[in-house]
Amino acid sequence: MAKVSIDGDELVVEIEGMDKLWSLKSRLVIPLANVRGATADPGIAAEPKGTKAPGTHLPGVITAGTFHQDGERVFWNVRDGARTIVIQLADERYSRLVVEVADPAATVTLIERAVAR
Repeated sequence: MAKVSIDGDELVVEIEGMDKLWSLKSRLVIPLANVRGATADPGIAAEPKGTKAPGTHLPGVITAGTFHQDGERVFWNVRDGARTIVIQLADERYSRLVVEVADPAATVTLIERAVAR
């Protein structure tokens, strides 16, 4: 799972617990100027992920790490698809962050409000 917060003019995604090991990341910091928006998307967990490099993918258990699909680099950290959000980025290493959060609606609202400032 990930904890998403806003720190000044940055979006901070903290990877929690053992997911740090599986995703090979513990923290992502993105300037808000490069965040295009966020949506809750529980269905994305069932969609194709692309090629993992590096990452972990055990269908129905965990998807974590960097995946390449359709010429894009996407970061995943999802165990429970029902709590998944997608954060759209521009001019960043990743085009999207697909992460599981405790409260998808509240997290999307937090991001959308910060981007609108």
